[in-house]
Amino acid sequence: MALKDIVTIVDLSGSQPAAKYAIDLAANNDAHVTGLAVAFEPVVPAFAAAPMPVDYLQAAHEQAVGAARDAQKSFDELARVAAVKTESRVADVLTGGPLEGLLQHCRTTDLVVIGQENPDALEPMRELLIETVLFESGVPVLIVPYIGVAQSEAKNVVIGWDGSSTATRAIHAALPMLDKAEKITVLVVEKNVNEDSQPGAEIATYLARHDLDVTIDVITNPQTGIADTLLNYVSDNGNDLVVMGGYGHSRMREFLFGGATREILKAMTVPVLMAH
Repeated sequence: MALKDIVTIVDLSGSQPAAKYAIDLAANNDAHVTGLAVAFEPVVPAFAAAPMPVDYLQAAHEQAVGAARDAQKSFDELARVAAVKTESRVADVLTGGPLEGLLQHCRTTDLVVIGQENPDALEPMRELLIETVLFESGVPVLIVPYIGVAQSEAKNVVIGWDGSSTATRAIHAALPMLDKAEKITVLVVEKNVNEDSQPGAEIATYLARHDLDVTIDVITNPQTGIADTLLNYVSDNGNDLVVMGGYGHSRMREFLFGGATREILKAMTVPVLMAH
């Protein structure tokens, strides 16, 4: 299926790497892109000894909405210059509260594009936003490095393949991007490989039936963990997009990412397309 509708979470400050990527992706696929700026409403601590002053809460609210409106304007200008089909919205979110309202904007799209958390310009709830959209929207998520990306058309793609349903879902979502790639590698990382087995052969055959030229690369008994193995592979081979499944556990008070997923999202230097 073609990529025709994209939602991007707009950064509240900075150079907007995710918005730029989403807009470029929309331009290259004749798609519509929606910029979603989040206004983080102030929350009154339950343990507060006295009621918070009304004027303080009002000022905090106005500041949050103002920051979101400024981010929305930045997105609108980027989209105007790129001449893509677009709209923008502001979503109100209670800081530390539920994100169901934001998810409603994400569930009727083909792909959500969001920026990696920037350690030098932290934003409220960024990590939780990524986790929530990935695990609860039902939509694939593409995370863009905070350092930015030169262009959205990935030419050298690596697929982290383990045979899981999440990896399968990510591949299906990535097909419009894989169709434009010049090199696609299915990377299989296994501790033990049966001599008679052909790891990755079935998914490579599936992709070949979509007229994609695919190479299989198997790393056996890696000396590092899955995350480091994949990140090192990307560094050594110049990949410009990673496609993989996203893993998490059930949550009680908060989401818990699978170790490999969390490590990759913190150390990634190229876009990562994930699905759950």
